[in-house]
Amino acid sequence: MPLSEQEQRLLDEMERHLMRNDADVVTAPGRALSYRNIVYGTILVLVGIGALIAGVAINVQAASIAVGVIGFVVMLGGVILAVTPLRGSAPSPSSPAAAPSAGASKSRAGSSFMDRMNDRWDRRNDPS
Repeated sequence: MPLSEQEQRLLDEMERHLMRNDADVVTAPGRALSYRNIVYGTILVLVGIGALIAGVAINVQAASIAVGVIGFVVMLGGVILAVTPLRGSAPSPSSPAAAPSAGASKSRAGSSFMDRMNDRWDRRNDPS
């Protein structure tokens, strides 16, 4: 069943809006990941997998549970370490997200989470 002209126009508008927002997400400045953290995190994940396998191989039930839980915690810590961005990396000043908004009267550190989300929403929907 073909779309009506109004539906086609609405679909085209939604597609343009989505492409514009996706481009914003793709070009949004992110924090750089540290290769050192990725390597250490990978090593911790491998050690955690080894501990899980050792926990399965141990015949003593209490010890195998403890080793398995410790292995899981080590693996989780390794994943968190690997995906944690650098603390010192900052967005590039040429990006639009790095520029302070004109209407922002509060400091970044003093504003609440919801205020920051509202500011981001306003910047995203601002046609200029």
